[in-house]
Amino acid sequence: MSSAVQKRYPEVWRKHTPRETAARWLWIAAVAFASAWSVSALDIEWAFFKDAHVQAADLAARMWPPRWAYLPKIVAPLVETIHIATLGTAIAVVFSVPIAFLAARNTTANGFTWAVGRGILVASRSVNTVIWGLLFVAIFGPGPLAGIAAVSARSVGFLAKLVAEAIEEADRGPIEAIEATGASTFQVYVVGILPQVMPVLIGTTVYRWDINVRESSVLGFVGAGGIGIYLYASINQFAWQQVLVVLLAILAVVVASEAVSAWVRERIS
Repeated sequence: MSSAVQKRYPEVWRKHTPRETAARWLWIAAVAFASAWSVSALDIEWAFFKDAHVQAADLAARMWPPRWAYLPKIVAPLVETIHIATLGTAIAVVFSVPIAFLAARNTTANGFTWAVGRGILVASRSVNTVIWGLLFVAIFGPGPLAGIAAVSARSVGFLAKLVAEAIEEADRGPIEAIEATGASTFQVYVVGILPQVMPVLIGTTVYRWDINVRESSVLGFVGAGGIGIYLYASINQFAWQQVLVVLLAILAVVVASEAVSAWVRERIS
């Protein structure tokens, strides 16, 4: 091997080339700069960090022991929270499928309809569930109906976006074969495309339901029903032993929903 080649390609192995290493350090520097800029722009009272551990320990002492006598009172709103998440997800599935076909480039009618579909996706996903809850409480009044509508409005964009991406990646072979038989556009969608994206739709629906169970637990803070109402009331009353019971109950429901979600996704994978 010539000396020129040895200088260019040293025998010492390196995981990254000099250009890759420089790019990594550039990204690190950019993130550090952005973080430092954000911290400097925020009016953070750093003095509160000095006794934060003391306050945390004091709060934990006030929460213990849990007031288990409060548990029967929150069973019904806890079940209501699960119903809000389930119904909201089911409604979102019904609306997300046609919106997904509208937002997919290979199934939408034209550029205008594609823009409309994408606009719906962005509008749904850009607003937090709690904000949707505030809007629907103003429309429907306090209660679980507002919570169901909020969960649906937030979930439609999430589900439709992933399903639309799956539609765009659908195999053209079965679609062209069905089109060759003279099938209508609706039949092509139902027979040629929908079965291909069904695993994605089911898996995404279960995953979104798992997320909605967690998000529904705080909708009560804005009056949209569920266990959040009792959590908010207990915090306002400084009933920290009750707060711990509510938090443990929410944790149990979230763990159970995660187990169900994982089991279903494993079966369809």
